[in-house]
Amino acid sequence: MLGNYVKISVRTFWKNKLFSGLNVVGLGIGMAAVWLMVLYVADEWSYDRFHTNADRIVRVVHYAQWPGGNLKLAPTSAPFAAALKNDYPEVEKTVRFNTEGGGQITFNDKKMDVNNIFFTDPSVFDVFTFPFLYGDPASALTKPQSIVLTKSIAENLFGDASKAVGKVVEFSNHFPNTVTGVIEDVPTNSHLQFGALRSLPDNYTNGWQNFELYTYLLLTEGSNYKTLEAKLPGFYQKYLKKEMGEIDYRMELQPLTSIHLNSQLDYEISANGNARTVSIFAAVAALILLIACINYVNLYTARSLKRTREVGVRKAIGSFKWQLIGQFLTESILMTLLAGIVSVSLVAVALPYFNQMADKTLSLGNPLSTLLVVTVLSVCLGTLSGLYPALRLSGFRPVAALRGQVGNQSGSILFKQSLVIFQFVATVALIACSFIVYRQMRFVMHSDLGFNKEQVLTFHVDNADVRQRIDALKEALQRSPLVEGAAAASNPIGNNNIGANGMFFEQNGTIPPGTQVVQKFQIDSDYLKTLQIKLLSGRNFSESFKSDQMGAVLVNETLAKQFGWKEPIGKRVRYYIDDQKHSAEARVIGVVKDFHTYSLQHKIEPLVLQMPAPMDKDNIYVRIQAGKVAEALAYIQSVYHTFDPSATLDFHFLDENFSKQYKTEQKQGEILLTFTLLAVLIACLGLFGLAAFAAEQRTKEIGVRKVLGASVFSIVTMLSKDFVKLVLIAIVIASPLAWYAMSQWLQGFAYKADLSWWLFALAGLLAIVIALITVSFQSIKAALMNPVNSLRSE
Repeated sequence: MLGNYVKISVRTFWKNKLFSGLNVVGLGIGMAAVWLMVLYVADEWSYDRFHTNADRIVRVVHYAQWPGGNLKLAPTSAPFAAALKNDYPEVEKTVRFNTEGGGQITFNDKKMDVNNIFFTDPSVFDVFTFPFLYGDPASALTKPQSIVLTKSIAENLFGDASKAVGKVVEFSNHFPNTVTGVIEDVPTNSHLQFGALRSLPDNYTNGWQNFELYTYLLLTEGSNYKTLEAKLPGFYQKYLKKEMGEIDYRMELQPLTSIHLNSQLDYEISANGNARTVSIFAAVAALILLIACINYVNLYTARSLKRTREVGVRKAIGSFKWQLIGQFLTESILMTLLAGIVSVSLVAVALPYFNQMADKTLSLGNPLSTLLVVTVLSVCLGTLSGLYPALRLSGFRPVAALRGQVGNQSGSILFKQSLVIFQFVATVALIACSFIVYRQMRFVMHSDLGFNKEQVLTFHVDNADVRQRIDALKEALQRSPLVEGAAAASNPIGNNNIGANGMFFEQNGTIPPGTQVVQKFQIDSDYLKTLQIKLLSGRNFSESFKSDQMGAVLVNETLAKQFGWKEPIGKRVRYYIDDQKHSAEARVIGVVKDFHTYSLQHKIEPLVLQMPAPMDKDNIYVRIQAGKVAEALAYIQSVYHTFDPSATLDFHFLDENFSKQYKTEQKQGEILLTFTLLAVLIACLGLFGLAAFAAEQRTKEIGVRKVLGASVFSIVTMLSKDFVKLVLIAIVIASPLAWYAMSQWLQGFAYKADLSWWLFALAGLLAIVIALITVSFQSIKAALMNPVNSLRSE
């Protein structure tokens, strides 16, 4: 019997090649979209789960709020780890990371720029699982100036990773490190991404408010992190209150496996994903598959009118209802199996492009597993999609079916119309969301940042001797017309890593005992001119005033407003200068116009600008002549070689620094656009099929109308208007849904473009145009048919 079902199904497919092809392609695209998204979601959820103790590791983060300001920081300060381990028995081990360990590594004549190097504690290999290839994890970082390399870095430096242990490498500041181990490369699904680990100095500590290290705890067996978290308010009272004063402060423990998708704090150790985004993408993929299934149901039920006599004959010669259901379900499952084959082909072709777009390294995996998944998914989809048409077709009464009478079709028509509306609700919403994501990306890329970022590059000065001669280097650079300005600072801006410090600010003539956390950035006297930052009042730093080195600060507008300073010039600012809490006092000499040191996901925060000490002048900013990039880079490199002949400079343009902070959102936009196009394509396939069937059903009517003088335009309008009505209803439903979804997404930006009504109108208009083009193809074809042939059709 099954063989007979299959034989009839194949004949049916061949007889209705257009509709069968539309169904197979539509379902295949839907299954491929879901498949790609399942691979993506599985990878996102797998982050950090490879560690043996993953379920016992938590990260310490903290939040604070006070009048006019707040912080939400992933890093803590150096003393946190020891104090937590000492005070709470639930803490078995602690480990800290400082991300400032990178630089140029030299071994003999081989040089490598490795920026992703962390300083860390010797306990790192007791807490985390980073498999050793060579060396002893127990002692690898116990001695000062030790370094553990990843396999790829070791191979690049030494050729053979097994020869690395015991070798001495040197950083560009003439700081030797002994290689004590080689580990496997860090998996891509780790939020800790590094090329090497260096030992933190013995008993490394710092002030309580120098938030520069990431603190992780390994909890004892059976401990609950929530129970420990409930005890942490006492930590603030004991250690931090005397430093930070009366503020609303809380600490939080983040399970290791939740960091990647659920942590969006300031100064994250790496770019994290977003659980909401992953859920949205999964929902969109499922929506596309649902649209494809709706196509199948719509086209199958539409074609059912052509099979009423077949059902009547089958029932008349003794077929039972369950046999008819079996026949139609067999057709459905065979069709989804064919669609499964199409989906495998599509995924195989699309995966490299998808990986590039999503910045992933996904793969299909084992062929047998792939075959099993395709088969199971196809059978399930075939059964679910084919059940309604099978039940409906098998329910026709024999006599009525033989006469071609299928009774009242209003319920069936309403059901089909509802499915078409659902398809276009999803399609219009996705189009609108894609428009808004694109508009927001244009907004952040072209917004005024408070300075001129164009044609400004930065590079890091690794050599300590060169840092002592920065003024001479700037002077040499500016001898050429290729260089329009040069300045020095402690950090490149746009990388979201300026840092924050607690400082004391004058209020009503006195300096309160509590600190306020603000951004602190060190710049020289040429910085404002080079970046074209406006000075609103007061004066700039001057090399002529030696007192400016320690005794003067510039502040931004936001800071002056936060403290209510109507006359900021001359206000006092006190700050710590060492770990023993010795302090210095400076006065505000100028106020600068607000400018963005961070991307537009972040608000402009209160900012204090100070002059850097010579060793802190390690980042050079150069404004180069427009249109002369290659010549300017070559010139800068040649000038720098006169100061450090062995150096290789790594240039970064400021506009690129800011752009890469939106990399996640840009990837999201690209993925959303791709899935939107797929949704549009599948919806069009379904609409095309329904339009073709509608035209076929009304062939004689079209012939009569043409004989009576109807124009092609009137016939096209007649065949199209019903579908356009459905799309208009879909636009009304989709617009508020898209508005709500995008307003939630835009909450991730402190500065955002408006949600204008015309974006939704444009999305709706585009959907109408797409629907009209799709339907009109079949409508025009039917309208142009010879009326004689139309009247002869049966």
